[in-house]
Order: sequence, then C-alpha cells, then structure tokens
Amino acid sequence: MWHFRLWDVQVVAVFFSITLYICDLAGAISIHSPQRSLTRSVQEDVFFSVDVTCNVIPTIQWTFMSGAVSRTIGTWQPGAYTNITVDYSSRVQPYDNGSMGLSDLRLQDAGYYVVTVTEAAGSSKDAGFVLKVNEVLYEDLQYLSVSALALACLAALLMLAVWLLDKAYRKIVAWRCRAQMPENDATELQPL
Repeated sequence: MWHFRLWDVQVVAVFFSITLYICDLAGAISIHSPQRSLTRSVQEDVFFSVDVTCNVIPTIQWTFMSGAVSRTIGTWQPGAYTNITVDYSSRVQPYDNGSMGLSDLRLQDAGYYVVTVTEAAGSSKDAGFVLKVNEVLYEDLQYLSVSALALACLAALLMLAVWLLDKAYRKIVAWRCRAQMPENDATELQPL
C-alpha cells in the first residue's frame, strides 16, 4: 500500500502548478508569418503579414531599425486604440491581427522591422522582418533615353543652323564678288 506524506503531495502540487504556468506562458503568445524577408521597389507598398494569437487582448508594437537608427512606428490594441507616430501616420495601415501595411516606400525604409506582442501580464514575444527597397531602374533608363533623344534633336537643329548659315555666307560672298567686278563698258577699240 502506498503512503504519501502531506509534504510530498504539496511539493508535487507546487511543481505541477509551476509547470502548468510555464507551459501557459510559453503558449500564451504566438506570432506566425508566411514571409520574413521582403523585397520591394521605391514607391511600391509592402504588407508585413502576421497572425498573432494570444490568451488576452495584446498590445502590438512595430519598430523600425536600420544601422544605429531605431524608431517606433506605432502601437495599438486590437479594437481599442491606435497610436501611429507622426513620421508614419500617412503611410501605415495597422490591422487587428498584428499585420501592418506600409505604402509609398522610400530607400530609407530598407531595414529591419520588429513586431512586439505584449500581454497585460507583461510577457511578450518578438518577430522580425527584413525589408530591402530597390531603386526603380526603368525610370532611370527612361530619363536617359529621353535625355539622349533631346540631345540628338538639339544636335540636329544645330547642324541645320550651321548648314543654313554656310549657305547664307556663300551667297553673301558671291554677291560681294559680283558687286566688286567692274561693269562691262562697251568701249570700242580704235585702230592704230
């Protein structure tokens, strides 16, 4: 027959309670994302897709980091409040599931984005995204081709102007030569 002391039962109960609490904390917040590395071009939009699950209503915070720069983009609670910083207020779209949209990308937007999900109890979890922003090359090529076409037209106009000036110069020279020649007098030669 098994005999348990009260002390052993209390130790097991405390151990079991702590284990359940730790398991609850570990599974309390989860952040799922299909893609963590994104590449976009200047002036495009990007959507940082996450699906946050939490036992209570969490606080979601997005932060941008690049080199030594770190700045908060915004903080919100699903269905409660939204606080987007002034730098991003016209370009950020927050979503209740934790996702964030950023429109009209600039080269300076390239960097590391971190979403931090925090419970009221204080536990939190982070997920990071890398965003690469490329310059739009076809606009540069378009600018280059338009500039080359404009220079070619200017060169053609200059060549036409030089040709017309040469024609005018030759006519003026021919007219001066005719003007300097003595007129033919019809003088008769007398016999000697």
